[in-house]
Amino acid sequence: MQILPPSSEENFGLFSNYINKVNTLELLKGLEDNQEILIQKMLSLDEATLNYQYQPNKWTIKEVVGHVIDTERIFAYRALRFARQDNTSLAGYDEVLYGDTSNAGQRTIQDLLEEFTAVRKATITLFKSFNEKMLEEKGVASSFTISVRGLGYAILGHCTHHLQIIDERYLRN
Repeated sequence: MQILPPSSEENFGLFSNYINKVNTLELLKGLEDNQEILIQKMLSLDEATLNYQYQPNKWTIKEVVGHVIDTERIFAYRALRFARQDNTSLAGYDEVLYGDTSNAGQRTIQDLLEEFTAVRKATITLFKSFNEKMLEEKGVASSFTISVRGLGYAILGHCTHHLQIIDERYLRN
C-alpha cells in the first residue's frame, strides 16, 4: 500500500510547517530515503563538526540527531494512539528539556545512528501496519488536530527540517 500526502483537512497548526517540507509523494519511500540521507550526512562529518554549536546555548549536531530521534518516537506514539481511535487529547512535550537531558552530545555518532535506524525501522513498520481507515483517523496533540497520515508526514518533514538546519547553520562554511 502507498501512503500518499495528507489533504489540508488532515494537518493543522505547527505540524503543517513540517508536512510542507516533504517533497516526496509516498511516505514509506520518503522515510527510507530520508534515513539514508541523514546517515550518510552524519558519517561524512568529523567529531569536531558533530560537536559544533553555531551559537552559545544551541545544540550540537549530535544533539540535533538525538532530538530527531525523540520527536520521531513521540510522533509515532501519537499516530499509534490515533490509529487505535484513542480520543484522549495528547499533551505537547518540551523539546528543549528533552534535548538538554538526552545525553546525545556525550554519545558516539555510531550509537546515535544505531538508535535512529531502530526507531525509523519501527516507524516504517508501524505505518505499514495501518490501513486507509487508520491513516485517516484524527486526534489532538499539542492542541492541534492531525491525522495519522499527517503525523507520518510530520515525522518525515521534521527530520528534513533539521537536515536543512544542519546544512544552513552548521555546515555553511
